[in-house]
Amino acid sequence: MPDAAAPARIARPDGWQILKRNRAAIIALGFLTGLSVIAIVVPMLLPDELKITSSASFVPPLQHSAEDHTLHVLGTDVNGQDMLYRLLSGARVSLGVGLVGALISLVIGTLYGMISGYAGGRVDGFMMRTVEVLQSVPRILFIMILIAALDDYVKGWIDGWRLLAQKNNWSGTAENMSSLKAYSKVLVMIVSLGLVEWLTMARIVRGQVLVLREMTFVTASKAMGQGSWGVLRRHLLPNLSTVILTYLTLTIPAVILDESFLSFLGLGIEDPAASWGSLLKDGAQVINPLESKWWLLVFPALLMSASLLALNFLGDGLRDAFDPKSGE
Repeated sequence: MPDAAAPARIARPDGWQILKRNRAAIIALGFLTGLSVIAIVVPMLLPDELKITSSASFVPPLQHSAEDHTLHVLGTDVNGQDMLYRLLSGARVSLGVGLVGALISLVIGTLYGMISGYAGGRVDGFMMRTVEVLQSVPRILFIMILIAALDDYVKGWIDGWRLLAQKNNWSGTAENMSSLKAYSKVLVMIVSLGLVEWLTMARIVRGQVLVLREMTFVTASKAMGQGSWGVLRRHLLPNLSTVILTYLTLTIPAVILDESFLSFLGLGIEDPAASWGSLLKDGAQVINPLESKWWLLVFPALLMSASLLALNFLGDGLRDAFDPKSGE
């Protein structure tokens, strides 16, 4: 017979219910979703005259160019390119670099942290000392060295595929390879960012695994004869999924900032392609006390700042919702 005096256990709402009550996180999620859809769809719907260079340089926002009387909502840049088209194209590149670079770091960091935490002992000590050594290396300098060393090889690889496509009359593939050459540094940058951003993820995952490996369900799995990889894949990884998702959203802004900084230095994407960093670089070059082309700097800075703020709000909301210690 149950003890009538025992207090009833109050079920704690799950993480998604807590997240839905976080207004800032939901607004951030809606903003990021809307921006992603707009950045993908709208550039394909814009007229062709807005996607090419022209002689209509530095047309202010909401004015028509004198040459073709085309309305430029956000103005034009030094090459007469429409800023709305370049801004949305830059959003695709920057958000894409942030997402792919964060995913690479997630895979490396999760695998490394799980092995380190589960192995324990000397293996864990050696792996964590390796992480500390790598964290002492200036990551921007490391990325710059990789870009300088590998960019020519990537361009040569792209040219090889382009020549092969031309030889076999693959006209569409040859054109795509020609346009891909402008993104050669970005391809190297994505891999480089993924290789330096995984260190924090590895430490976080390792800390969670150190706690989870002492749980009863892990001990029971070992007693039933399940191997180490089976325990990691079937039991530990599912319990780490929410932590991984949370810190993924916090890694994306770091990758975007690194890409923007490198592009601002001229080490990122090459014209005519654009990213938020390259747009900020172009805007900074034409700012002067005599005549300010403010829209070239303000619009990329506002969109980039809003996106990074939304990613941080979303990451904080996910962390509050899925933190095992929250609500205790």
